[in-house]
Amino acid sequence: MSTIRQSIRPTFRAQSKPFYFLLGTTLFTVMLGLAMVASASSIDSFKETASAWSTVFRQGGFAIIGIALLAIVSTLPVKLIRKTSLLALHITLGLQVLTVFFGIEINGNRNWLDIGFTSIQPSEFLKLGLILAFSHQLSKLTDDPYRNRQVWLWIAGYSGLALILVVMLGKDMGTGAVMAVLLIGMFLIAGLPWSYFFGVCLLGALAAVALVIQSPSRLMRFEAWLNPSAADPMGVNWQYQHGTWALASGGIWGTGLGRSKLKWSWIPEVENDFIFAVIGEELGLFGALFVIALFLVMGLAMFAIAKSQTNLFSRNLVVGVMLWVVMQAMINISVVLGLLPVLGVPLPLISAGGSSLIATLAAIGVVLAVERDRVSKLGRSGS
Repeated sequence: MSTIRQSIRPTFRAQSKPFYFLLGTTLFTVMLGLAMVASASSIDSFKETASAWSTVFRQGGFAIIGIALLAIVSTLPVKLIRKTSLLALHITLGLQVLTVFFGIEINGNRNWLDIGFTSIQPSEFLKLGLILAFSHQLSKLTDDPYRNRQVWLWIAGYSGLALILVVMLGKDMGTGAVMAVLLIGMFLIAGLPWSYFFGVCLLGALAAVALVIQSPSRLMRFEAWLNPSAADPMGVNWQYQHGTWALASGGIWGTGLGRSKLKWSWIPEVENDFIFAVIGEELGLFGALFVIALFLVMGLAMFAIAKSQTNLFSRNLVVGVMLWVVMQAMINISVVLGLLPVLGVPLPLISAGGSSLIATLAAIGVVLAVERDRVSKLGRSGS
């Protein structure tokens, strides 16, 4: 009996405050997301399936899977996560390669893979694969310039391959932008030389310009974003304009949950990338600021967890997930506010979509596993 008690004790040991802050905020945000998806998708769901609840029921199923995965991953030893990091990268890259050749094209992006009973978006899981593998590689940096050069070349090769698969072949510039931001942030914090950093930024900027110019639809969206008040016969600014009107009509306290006008087919699939506009309309400025505060709390909790880590792999891992969740949220919100052109980036934990929700919850589970491992070691050293 004592052996059983000793084996399960680490799982239920009291954790740190950042652990509970992150876990609680994450679960609350998922519940809020389900409520907003239920409201935003009700009209389109009824038109498609004669049930106003079909989309939110499906999203609820994804939430159950994601939360279960978070719970499982959060109990994994950090050593096991590190050992399987390269495997995770290669599996997710393999899925992305399959998507390029056999994937489903939606709205011009070939970024979904049909697996029979549903479709998945491998690029969402590729973000986690990159963070895991690059955290492992960045922890190998030393004072040896030759060894460091080998590490950076390895990372540059896999970064380039991932972005080519997602952006150039998958035509998903939004996901590519999120990947680029989180990877550059990880590299800078890990000690990327400033000369390399400016070189990477310049190369990325030139690549982004080339990708925009060679695609008529991207160029049209970019020009419309630069001149929002110009004539728009093609309706390129339709999403931004109606999203702005929805935010303005919400006022300070909002029109009330479920009372959005935007969801009445003014924006297709508003429960996805533009769900923040529905939040601003129904919950007002107060609700919109509250959602932003939720992501700031998550970011601060992960920052506190990263700061307390003594292991470089663990610290890099937490920083990578923090940059992913917070920066993707800021990009999504900036698009809705018109600060960035439309990129097709979901709001983490809130927008409808199974792959994004499950991958994000799995990533947060990894962060919780890192903190649980640290607290467990402190408990063993103190006993």
